[in-house]
Amino acid sequence: MLRKPFKYCARRSNLERMDLLHAIDVFLAIAERGNLTRAADALSQSLPSVVRTLAALENHLGVRLFNRTTRRVIITEEGLAYRDHATAIRMAIAESEQAMSRAHAEPTGSLTLTASVNFGELHVAPLVAGYLKLHPRVDVQLLLLDRVVNLVEEGIDLAIRIAPLTDSSLVARHVTDIRQVVAASPSLLATQGMPNTPKDLAGRPCILFAGLGDAAVWDFAVNGRPARVKVEGQMTCNTVGASLVACIAGQGFGRFLHYQVQDAFERGDLVPVLQAHEPPTRPLALVYPRNRHGLPRLSTMVEHLYSGLRERLSRQREGLLQRCAMDVC
Repeated sequence: MLRKPFKYCARRSNLERMDLLHAIDVFLAIAERGNLTRAADALSQSLPSVVRTLAALENHLGVRLFNRTTRRVIITEEGLAYRDHATAIRMAIAESEQAMSRAHAEPTGSLTLTASVNFGELHVAPLVAGYLKLHPRVDVQLLLLDRVVNLVEEGIDLAIRIAPLTDSSLVARHVTDIRQVVAASPSLLATQGMPNTPKDLAGRPCILFAGLGDAAVWDFAVNGRPARVKVEGQMTCNTVGASLVACIAGQGFGRFLHYQVQDAFERGDLVPVLQAHEPPTRPLALVYPRNRHGLPRLSTMVEHLYSGLRERLSRQREGLLQRCAMDVC
């Protein structure tokens, strides 16, 4: 038989919120055992205390939950409906407590992470090594790839990406923004000349690398508006490292993220060009499937990488600014 939905109008009573939870426990103990004395024994409380709590709960709800006789208590129709609600409340509280316990539990198990090769070697690998010292019961597989992987299909727990998020089924925690730059070697500029506008690249040799989008179409900003320039060259690379080597060797103009060429700029191996026309920055984010963040090993890794990357990249920027000030650049 279907029970009617439980409805009540809570009266003013002496039951506070924590007392109400206690009263629910008392009610459930009585409903389970069908006897006030046995309920009192199970709760390690006195019989008068249990009777008073039940009376206060019924007064608070404005309904009678049990019909009492000299030997037993019989749950009412309203009591049956309230039992369903009370059980759900207690289950929800228990699940919440378990979730909090898991969040503070020592992380264990395996994680698979991915990042681009150059960024992973420079920044991610050192931070992962530091994390493993703090959490020795976690194992990490770090995959460094210069391509965007499908996290779900390839079983990846966390990706460190420098690109906009296009998959709504993933969560992206923004860390910072990374500049895009075009660079050239002094020897190339000596023969090709310094380009003044993005269109000047159309007739000059460029190194094609698809890690930042279309390898043959480069984005810029002209007078505050987006501009795209089609480029060409003799050499196409599939890694940042190869593109960087070719650029330093004078093979052509190269498109990079700033951290990739910062050391080469400082050594004088490369020179930034078209700085007034840099395209918008690219977001650096920690990306993971929505259904995995509850894992302690993943949530703690996300926090560790977030704070670590922000600190490392902030120090890198500050160091560059200090060197620029000393060189009056």
